Amino acid sequence: MDNEGIGLYPLHRCKTIHLVRHAQGIHNVAGEKDHSAYSSEDYFDAHLTPLGWQQVDNLRNHVRAAQLLNKVELVIVSPMLRTIQTAVGAFGGEEDTNGADTTPLMVANAGNSDRPAISSLDIPPFLAVELCRETMGDHPCDRRRSVTEYKALFPSIDFSIIETDKDVLWKPSPRESLEEVAARGVEFIKWIWTRKEKEIAIVSHSGFLHGLLSSFGKDCCDDLKKELSIHFSNCELRSMVIVDRGNLGTDSAETTNYPGKVPQGLDNPSG
Repeated sequence: MDNEGIGLYPLHRCKTIHLVRHAQGIHNVAGEKDHSAYSSEDYFDAHLTPLGWQQVDNLRNHVRAAQLLNKVELVIVSPMLRTIQTAVGAFGGEEDTNGADTTPLMVANAGNSDRPAISSLDIPPFLAVELCRETMGDHPCDRRRSVTEYKALFPSIDFSIIETDKDVLWKPSPRESLEEVAARGVEFIKWIWTRKEKEIAIVSHSGFLHGLLSSFGKDCCDDLKKELSIHFSNCELRSMVIVDRGNLGTDSAETTNYPGKVPQGLDNPSG
């Protein structure tokens, strides 16, 4: 029987990832009018536009309609203002307008958002990860603030694995090549396999997501290769499954597996 194009893998060798590009930022608007605007310090660590926040609200509605918050065990976010705003708006708790006792996920008006505080109740943990940052170099919009500044705005996000308070990764030049971003994407996916979570949301950037996906799908048909190569729109979400075909993972067998022979006894060869 011909099984070409079909793969079958143990479930515990798979993870589901929900890839999200940030919503519209002020740099996107300026850059669409004049590409040289991306090199302007005016758009350092760009925040979302009012339209971008509307896009976040619509993504939030989709996340809830699809019941993703019941499934996602971790939200990974690039440590940039526009990605963090998108992540907390889409996957965070309800508006915290009366000052609940818990530490908020986002304080009111964080990053010129003109938004109320967002609660950290009944949500998955949020983890900031430098590996999924945008293509680095040249564009000030892709240079981050200090971790200290972010912690003041987003108190419930875990920044503990970011090694330096200030941004030491971004350089004025040269800008990262697609090959370098793709290699960083592969490193990121390998790091994902060190995590215990099986379903993860990742809020990142167009350039990084394009570089990441360009590293995969080489063994797929042309239609799937084309699908993987399409650039993300602002606030677009795509759900994918990654498969550990090289035994990189360290987790035990899937919890839905059952060992059999409970209680122990002779097998019936005719059964």
